[in-house]
Amino acid sequence: MRGCLVGCGFFGQIHLEAWRRMDDVTIVGTCDADPTRATYERLDQMLDELEPDFLDIATRPELHLDMVRTAVERGIPVICQKPVAPTWQDAVKMVELAEAADVPLIVHENWRWQPWYRVVQAELQKGLIGTPVTYTFRTRKLDGDGPEAYPAQPYFRTYPRLLLFETLVHHLDTARFLFGEIEEVYARSRRVNPLIQGEDQVLLLTNHAGGLNGLLDGHRFLDLRPDSPPLGDFTVDGIGASLQVDAAGDVWLWNGRERKMVWQNTVGQGYRGDSVRAVCRHFVDQLRGQREWESTGREYLRTIACVEAGYRSMASGRAESTRTFSELPATGPK
Repeated sequence: MRGCLVGCGFFGQIHLEAWRRMDDVTIVGTCDADPTRATYERLDQMLDELEPDFLDIATRPELHLDMVRTAVERGIPVICQKPVAPTWQDAVKMVELAEAADVPLIVHENWRWQPWYRVVQAELQKGLIGTPVTYTFRTRKLDGDGPEAYPAQPYFRTYPRLLLFETLVHHLDTARFLFGEIEEVYARSRRVNPLIQGEDQVLLLTNHAGGLNGLLDGHRFLDLRPDSPPLGDFTVDGIGASLQVDAAGDVWLWNGRERKMVWQNTVGQGYRGDSVRAVCRHFVDQLRGQREWESTGREYLRTIACVEAGYRSMASGRAESTRTFSELPATGPK
């Protein structure tokens, strides 16, 4: 399968490395505003000349809408990095464009593909801890302090929406993957680093269909361990037992008396448990005909609705329903 990549910066290089480890995929063209990093500067020219089987978009979110339009008008399937778009309206427009053209649009949401969360999901389905009572994601990384915050992606400093929009969106989507739809959120935030524009510390409570509540606790002022693969840790409690993902990515069972390892993280290649390659592999497999899509554009709007409700809650000081946005069927590409 022949693909093209647009966006060859920090995260685009992670995408490119993952694609290069697939024997049945060749990235035949790259596009970037910096001509020293890519083979093309113009996306339309690249797509017209190379006619790829898919386009991988790894640029900043404000560029995504026009790039999706350029691809789907040519009938080219798209896998697009998150954040999907700077506004709800732009995200919806991207989905509508792809659906009108009957072209697959998949969001590159790699967090749910981290292997420790796939293990947790399998153990929950087997009933290892019974019915979940509550859960907590604790998100930590020491890169948000001072004038040189976020050195790998310095444009984060200028985002008016930051931690929830860019980072905790991962954990909201993973919560949906593990526990089902989120109906309501309550969020509080602040800006700890005065030299950036957006919020950099967030506490967010979730309420799922069925009554389960969870907590997302995030900031980027502390390492739980150097380069923690899960970017923090995670716990889900049942009655008398809990499943825990530690900062190394190992999965543990705690029953109140002893701690037992369920799965050890030995993944040493790729990004955060090789999750970028995993979601790219999923995308290609679906294009080949499996049609068991995860994170379609339409389905992922439900995750974005949780983010939007979170920001609404920060402004209102009360819990906000995700249903204040359109009820969206979880349909996939035809």
